[in-house]
Amino acid sequence: MKTTECPKYLLPYRELWERDHKKAILAWWREARFGLFLHYGLYSQLHRHEWVMMQDKIHVDEYAKLADMFTAHNFDAEYITDLALACGMKYVNLTTCHHESFCLWDSKIESFNAKNAPCGRDLVGELSEACDRKGLGFFAYYTFMLNWRHPYFLSRSDKFPNARPNYPDPEPRYLYKEKEDFGKYLDYIREIMDELLSNYKITGIWLDLISAWWALGEEYIPIEDIYAELRRNHPDVLISWKQGATGTEDFASPEHFFHGVTENVRRQFGDAGANRALRGFEGNRLKHNEICSSVQQGTWGYCPKFANRSIDELKALLDSANEQNCNLLLNAGPMADGSINPVHEKILLAVGRGM
Repeated sequence: MKTTECPKYLLPYRELWERDHKKAILAWWREARFGLFLHYGLYSQLHRHEWVMMQDKIHVDEYAKLADMFTAHNFDAEYITDLALACGMKYVNLTTCHHESFCLWDSKIESFNAKNAPCGRDLVGELSEACDRKGLGFFAYYTFMLNWRHPYFLSRSDKFPNARPNYPDPEPRYLYKEKEDFGKYLDYIREIMDELLSNYKITGIWLDLISAWWALGEEYIPIEDIYAELRRNHPDVLISWKQGATGTEDFASPEHFFHGVTENVRRQFGDAGANRALRGFEGNRLKHNEICSSVQQGTWGYCPKFANRSIDELKALLDSANEQNCNLLLNAGPMADGSINPVHEKILLAVGRGM
């Protein structure tokens, strides 16, 4: 959302903001240090891993029934933002839409959303407004290159096995047949990202899944054109896509520690994929970047069977990130009702107060 007023979180940089909005945002980013990540969606209803649709091979219509249970009655933007502030965090990042394709805002493009569920609310609107009012940056995670519901996303293949669940029988909602069909998905994401960034006060868009880029590259993903369109229409919005695709992202955000993945990518996606990974990472390596990690081991969505990491381990991770010229984006996936587990709240507070 374009604004002529300096956002509250940028007030310490107001003089710079009046000269150059983007420079002010990046100056703030370099001082931010610590942010809260929230993985919340339909998978949260099952208290399972956020990839449960893929792992358990749940068909599209069956999975969609989870929307009928989605009330989010304890999702409280005031509580979330107060918690972030109490932890010394400077921003919040919400999964506005994960791989399941369920949007947490009142989308006019995607009817599969929280407003049309029993929830009946615009969670992105509530949280972005609370962040804006309290002086926090707000980032929008968007699934971008993985969507298990859209009819024209890519088919599962050896080249990109995560594209679809490995169903034993065909999924009738999947209509992709040839490369040209993917253009319909690209049109969809351009339109829906524009809607998201136009209607809410968003500091940055945080894209996922970078392995699609390593697998497919420019042949399928016109990333230079997509970035150019985002920057043309939303010049004040930061762009990140994990380790990076072009190296022109505003920051990189690898998982758990700051690292490139070239050799791992080479083993999975060959030399072409490795070259893409190297280009993205090297282009971003010397910027002020971010490391994303989670309070729970092995999951981003709330899952009680996964162990919590120790406060000392997470404090060390925060210190290490900051020493490496990175912020730490620490995830605590809300439970089914939208509340944050009290144990996770205590962990977050202990880590933040140790800064």
